[in-house]
Amino acid sequence: MERNKLIGLIICIFFIVTGFAINGNVAIYFNLVAFLIVLGGTFGAAFLSFRMERLSIVYKVLRASYQTEVKTPKEIVEILVDLSVKRRIKGVLSLQGDQEETSIMFLRRSLGFLVDGYTKDQIKEILTTEMYFFKFRREESERVLRTIAELCPSFGLIGSIVGLIGMLAGVGDSSVILKTIPVALTSTLYGVILANFFLLPFAAHMRERTDQELLLQKIILEGVVAIKSELGPRVLEMKLKSFLTPSSRQGRIISLKRIQKLFKIWSDDYKPGTVDESAV
Repeated sequence: MERNKLIGLIICIFFIVTGFAINGNVAIYFNLVAFLIVLGGTFGAAFLSFRMERLSIVYKVLRASYQTEVKTPKEIVEILVDLSVKRRIKGVLSLQGDQEETSIMFLRRSLGFLVDGYTKDQIKEILTTEMYFFKFRREESERVLRTIAELCPSFGLIGSIVGLIGMLAGVGDSSVILKTIPVALTSTLYGVILANFFLLPFAAHMRERTDQELLLQKIILEGVVAIKSELGPRVLEMKLKSFLTPSSRQGRIISLKRIQKLFKIWSDDYKPGTVDESAV
């Protein structure tokens, strides 16, 4: 999990627990019966509503979204501009090594299309289709989370009804009433917390992560198509920087020293004066 998210989560939990503690004993807010009713009912309904395979995919997507860090748009622009320079200096087959090294699956596939000689229209069509179904799959996972979140308060209400029934059945017996009142009150609390503190934030995080990855994919699509069209690296840099926020557009990616250091092309492949710097 990202450090800022972890810090925010710890702060929120601290304030919530502190709020419970101020009103008295924290232990009174914990009730196993209410917890089992809400948790068991919610996930039981989820298993009835969705295929196990779908629930497994949602879990894997959530786990990956919190465990892996996505590159920033600026980093993607730098990678694509570097690839454009490398292609111009060393040829398209030199990108095959980058295809194996990159950790971004979408970029790796895109470079594979370049190396394999796909046409510009073919690359654009394949990547656009992949982006569409990527978004579709993520929206399905988000819908699953939001549906489960809608179920939580309902099962909290069910727990409250169960507690009230037990309380009414034990009228005249104070021991029964003292046992059932906590179930009635804490069930609603658990349903609301599970929905609004966990499931809905998970869905919102998935939406944010999806939008971020779609932006990166769009940058990669435009960059790879431009490289295939043999667009100059400087022009490519200016084009891709339009995807960035104004504060991220500072500085220039293309520079003679950076090219020499990045591609290690001093004496054999590249010598000062052998390639016009303005051409790259």
